[in-house]
Amino acid sequence: MPTDLTIRTYDTPPHLGRHQVLDARSLAYRRPYDGQPLRATEWEPRIPVLNQQDLVAQGIYTSRDYGLDDDVDALSSCTGNAGTALLSVLLGKEQASAAGLNTDDPAAAEHFAIGLYADATARDEWRDAQWPIQDVGSSGLGIAKALRDRGLIDQYGHATTAEELCALLQTGPVLFGMPWCSAFSEPDSSGFVDAAPNWAASPLEGGHEVCVTALESVAQTDGALDPDHTVLRFRNSWSSTWADHGDGRLRLSTYLALREQIDIVQPRRDGDTP
Repeated sequence: MPTDLTIRTYDTPPHLGRHQVLDARSLAYRRPYDGQPLRATEWEPRIPVLNQQDLVAQGIYTSRDYGLDDDVDALSSCTGNAGTALLSVLLGKEQASAAGLNTDDPAAAEHFAIGLYADATARDEWRDAQWPIQDVGSSGLGIAKALRDRGLIDQYGHATTAEELCALLQTGPVLFGMPWCSAFSEPDSSGFVDAAPNWAASPLEGGHEVCVTALESVAQTDGALDPDHTVLRFRNSWSSTWADHGDGRLRLSTYLALREQIDIVQPRRDGDTP
């Protein structure tokens, strides 16, 4: 196992599935915030909202399609789903098709996400188990490595501060791995997962990966970010019936409260603007 990794594992119920893995070598190449203006930005995925649950209803049979003994109805594949949503922003329709990603068919896109999840488990060198042998979950770092090894991205970078996160969102979406509190599963009518004042006291369900697609609003006080009024929007993988048509929101202050357990990875294509 590599010795330069920081690893925090979580329970992997089949609606979640993310572990925190930080690589000191790649973290050294993060882009420090240089004081650039931070503006509201939005990056819309070109695929429908995916669903790592209700697989059979989508026509996905894991016994037939992946050689499992039985058909499971959900997978701990949130990393693959988040990575697929992000990739659909980076690639045009023809590029996505060439990569095997059907941007029109949600079930086909979910198959792509499951395959990406499998690739990521093979690149999570810190553990022996892989999917489809075992539904073990994965990491944002594993997804970035899988995308790079497929030749779909050229590089990936990290953010470790609120300013770096907002700066990355000026150039594209990011993979956002986070601890998932049970309160987050019950967003308010606007999709805010952190609407409940006592969300931090709710039980930890596990780790979850989402794709942050928008810096929806930027608030500043005396030239500094105002975390309580700066809002992130993310694409989840629990179908379009969840939250705001499949998207959730959280305040930057929630990121700061959970930062120790969060990892942010931005896969990139050199010379491309999403």
